Amino acid sequence: MIKLTPRDHQSKLLTAITPIIAVIFTMICGGVLFWILGKNPFEAIKLIFWDPLMSETFSDYARPQILIKASPLILIALGLSIGFRANIWNIGAEGQFIMGALISACIGLAFYPLENRFIFPLMILGGMVGGAFWAIIPAILKSRFNTNEILVSLMLVYIAEQALASASIGILRNPEGSGFPGSRNLNHYPSTSNPELIEGSGIHWGVIFSFLAIWFFYYLLKNHKFGFQIKLFGDAPRAASFAGLKTEYIILLCFSISGALAGVAGMFELTGPAGAITIDFNVGYGFTAIIVAFLGRLNPVGIFFAGLLMALTYVGGEISQFMLGIPAAAIQVFQGMLLFFLLSIDLIVKFRLSFTKQNFISRKD
Repeated sequence: MIKLTPRDHQSKLLTAITPIIAVIFTMICGGVLFWILGKNPFEAIKLIFWDPLMSETFSDYARPQILIKASPLILIALGLSIGFRANIWNIGAEGQFIMGALISACIGLAFYPLENRFIFPLMILGGMVGGAFWAIIPAILKSRFNTNEILVSLMLVYIAEQALASASIGILRNPEGSGFPGSRNLNHYPSTSNPELIEGSGIHWGVIFSFLAIWFFYYLLKNHKFGFQIKLFGDAPRAASFAGLKTEYIILLCFSISGALAGVAGMFELTGPAGAITIDFNVGYGFTAIIVAFLGRLNPVGIFFAGLLMALTYVGGEISQFMLGIPAAAIQVFQGMLLFFLLSIDLIVKFRLSFTKQNFISRKD
């Protein structure tokens, strides 16, 4: 039998460099995966990690794209990290991302073709409310009926996807779209577009919002009473209850923050790169952000760098698909390896593995 025993003394150095070790192992095993697929593993790794940043051929396009793709990952991961710190597991950020985009699209399209500078801020608020509303459902069920928040939040993702598909072919479908599914392109109207901040780069207000959120949550978790309450609730729930913290309050608050940030990420994605509600609007940012949260050690600064790294794999993966013909599914497996190796190495760092023999005694009834 394999027995796990908590280590008395954990290496601070190993704990700090675990994400780096996980990235190295991911590169090695990912290279083996690409080799099995008949691709040059060294060329594939170079295209994913090096060329988007350093190659003159791709860097002008790739560098701004890394920031654009990192911003929703950072926003969602920041929200998830709040709950994860408190041992509250919101796995349904993808659904909250979708609902935030749907509600903000409804607001923007409801005012079409009116031009007013207050419509865009109202869409931001609508995205936050939409995501928070979808997150409140598992929070209430958890706090009132002690249901498993992992299963409930995850199942709500599929309901959100069905709502997205229904809206694309129903209430939000473009009446001038010749019957094709999908809404009007919100980027075509000044009141609902998320304009470029640097011409030709694609960088929009969502990038700035994510950077401000990093600073805000870093201060909140490090210097505010709320950060201490979250840490206390996660590390010692009984001590938190003795200190007067209400379990229901913490659960509802953590889920609300997670959902609001996922929803506003969906809103910025809708008004930025996507432009419109379509059946395939969601691309898995809500699930990938879980990797970002853990890779960043649930720390806002760490999440910033982890978000950039994961965005690099997205952009580099697109380049490798174009240059080498690597399947998109292989890139997703490559990204999943990061979480697998991170959790595996964390397990070894925090626990001592020992093997014991167990004698099975058979007896006759």
